[in-house]
Amino acid sequence: MRQTRFLLVLMAGLATAPVFAADAPQEPAMSATDDPYLWLEDVTGEKPLAWAREQNARTDAELASTPGFDALQGQVEAILDSKAKIPDVEKIGDYYYNFWKDAQHQRGLWRRTTLAEYRKAEPRWETVIDLDALGAAEHENWVWHGADCLREANGHYQRCLVGLSRGGSDADVTREFDLDAKDWVEGGFFRPEAKGDLGWIDRDHVYVGTDFGPGSMTTSGYARIAKLWTRGTPMSAATTVYEGKNDDLAVGAFRDRTPGFERDFVNRTIAFWNDELFLRSADGTLILVGAPNSAGKDVHREWLTLQLREPWSVGGHDYPAGALLATKFDDFMAGKRDFAVLFTPSDTTSLEGTTWTKNKLVLNVLDDVKSRLEVLDPAQDWKATPFTGNGGIGTLSARAVDNDDSDDLWLTETGFLTPTTLSLWKSGEKPEALKSNPAFFDASKDVVEQQFATSKDGTRVPYFIVRPKNLAFDGKAPTLLYGYGGFEVSMVPSYSGVVGKAWLERGGVYVLANIRGGGEYGPRWHQAALKANRHVAYEDFAAVARDLAERKVTSPAHLGIAGGSNGGLLTGNMLVQYPQLFGAIVIEVPLLDMKRYSHLLAGASWMAEYGDPDTSDWDYIKTFSPYQLFDPAKTYPPTFIWTTTRDDRVHPGHARKMAAKMLAADKDVRYYENTEGGHGAGATNRQQAHLWALTYAFLWNELAKP
Repeated sequence: MRQTRFLLVLMAGLATAPVFAADAPQEPAMSATDDPYLWLEDVTGEKPLAWAREQNARTDAELASTPGFDALQGQVEAILDSKAKIPDVEKIGDYYYNFWKDAQHQRGLWRRTTLAEYRKAEPRWETVIDLDALGAAEHENWVWHGADCLREANGHYQRCLVGLSRGGSDADVTREFDLDAKDWVEGGFFRPEAKGDLGWIDRDHVYVGTDFGPGSMTTSGYARIAKLWTRGTPMSAATTVYEGKNDDLAVGAFRDRTPGFERDFVNRTIAFWNDELFLRSADGTLILVGAPNSAGKDVHREWLTLQLREPWSVGGHDYPAGALLATKFDDFMAGKRDFAVLFTPSDTTSLEGTTWTKNKLVLNVLDDVKSRLEVLDPAQDWKATPFTGNGGIGTLSARAVDNDDSDDLWLTETGFLTPTTLSLWKSGEKPEALKSNPAFFDASKDVVEQQFATSKDGTRVPYFIVRPKNLAFDGKAPTLLYGYGGFEVSMVPSYSGVVGKAWLERGGVYVLANIRGGGEYGPRWHQAALKANRHVAYEDFAAVARDLAERKVTSPAHLGIAGGSNGGLLTGNMLVQYPQLFGAIVIEVPLLDMKRYSHLLAGASWMAEYGDPDTSDWDYIKTFSPYQLFDPAKTYPPTFIWTTTRDDRVHPGHARKMAAKMLAADKDVRYYENTEGGHGAGATNRQQAHLWALTYAFLWNELAKP
């Protein structure tokens, strides 16, 4: 079942210190209405853009001129452009489609091949859409946003709805494309630029959610109204299927196109982890799927699964938060409440996610943040077959090859020092290794460990550490600590050629923290850091920093941190609340002004996570709002803040204003803003390589000092 959800997602991705007075949040140093840098919120205004260009030049002059910078940027770009990387594919009909970027194709190719070709070391690819050529012809900086392709009654795929974004923003356009002709459909379905969605019902009908005019978008900036649109009619003539409320997060309608189980649904997302799902009958009547709003709901063929985020007492049984339940969908809609319990969490385990094949359900389980898979067969009373990886610290994941037609799985295994591998698993057979990333850096001198720090309230907080085998443990190792801690997103081990080449190979230590707010231990780990309890995420991160110093892995002068988006809010709070723990801080595409965040772009959608600053919630929100907590009289470690102009999820004003305030106070800060890239580092590999090179040059310069 295809279900719309809007999540804040991130890039992927540091002598025991006493508790200093600076650890306690201070009262904001300025009135929320007295903001001399409000003008920097004008995203495309000439004055703010001129300011950003000036800062870019200043940052380039400092960092791009350091010894070895050009070589580093070249190495990073070569990794991003490498033609030896695994080309991830999606099966659409008889072909396997891949979106690919390299040095010759900066914007990218949507291309296809056969499974027989894909098995080869160098498959022969057929180009379907060339985004570089398209952008040049149309004078647009198109960024790929994916394709939704329609399966016809005969099993053939011909028409697709293709999403294209200008510069990588979340707002995009949707255009109809013909796979047979490999060309755009003249007079076909077209959705103008907006944050929205267009999804197939059948060849002549689609569900559409978009900006229909004043009042049609939620305060979060997403579609409030879902409509049914018929081919050959103007979008303005589409008929309304459902209207949400202004303060909902988003509304969407979609068809489950599984052959033999076709159903239509409406999803009203009220807030993160709070939604209502409706079955839409043939006459347009909506019937609520009466599961808890907080539960993850998935309908596949005859089955309904519910992933609970809160305890649920129903049918004479008590089910804990974090459990996974299954029942027949039609039975549930008829009022029956008999469930099979497919997963129950423990103190160390949580359910990271699920994947359906045609007839089986795959569970992705984390046990102290180390993954394993279980394949469940409902035809055998949900009998489980376990999958294990290579036995080390790593991440094993699965996705269906084609859950309409087979039980085949793509299995991916990755780790900090182990290049990612891709295997094809057919039921009853051993996995067939198909592809592997090259080793982008020399990992022979490093080792991976898992450690646990003790947070302020006594909670054990896990973290992974990648370090040289011969580490001196003298507190002098340049160390980079990364974290996120929000929205139930788990930070798990993965292979990064960029981190390996730019940091580990030079002798640096890399640390990944699993702080509360994330999903590493399921809903309880996330909910522990919501709203007024946000401070525990920051206490966890500080505890990891202190633990690294206590173990003499590093010391504050040699410990740097990085985080993006909600992780940028994390590192922003480390800057203003725990500056004595760090020698360098990187703040990426961040939230920082928590007084105004809910009024900027998609900010209102995150109030379930942080609270509403326009109410009494401000009494606690102000204790983790870096922009207000900044004190010009305090000493802060060297800082690098970056964002993109085209980030229409987290407003670039957060980063701009914080940098401007720090510069005015003569703090050691540098700023960089890519003109495109959306909520990330850049729209092209070249843009990303330059920004990552700046980031790692900054960190090494500051942390590798004697």
